[in-house]
Amino acid sequence: MYGLYGNDTMTLHTVGLEQGRNTLPELASRAHAGEPSLLTRHGKPYAAIVSADMLAKSRPRARFLALRGSGKGLWGTSPAATVADLRDEWS
Repeated sequence: MYGLYGNDTMTLHTVGLEQGRNTLPELASRAHAGEPSLLTRHGKPYAAIVSADMLAKSRPRARFLALRGSGKGLWGTSPAATVADLRDEWS
């Protein structure tokens, strides 16, 4: 059983890379239906095939405001003057 989100559990279909290559359309259909597959290489996890919905749910969304202040000091004490200087370089 495999818990992907919270307490949800599902059976994780595991296949080797060679078998995965030969059955890719089937694995893609399974992923689209909500059943992820784990690809292994020499018996070790290597990659996963999941639906686009599952992938989107697993990624944390960065908010634009989270970037606020991340460039502080990047443009010097006067950002307007720095931009003006950069423009003058191209004139």
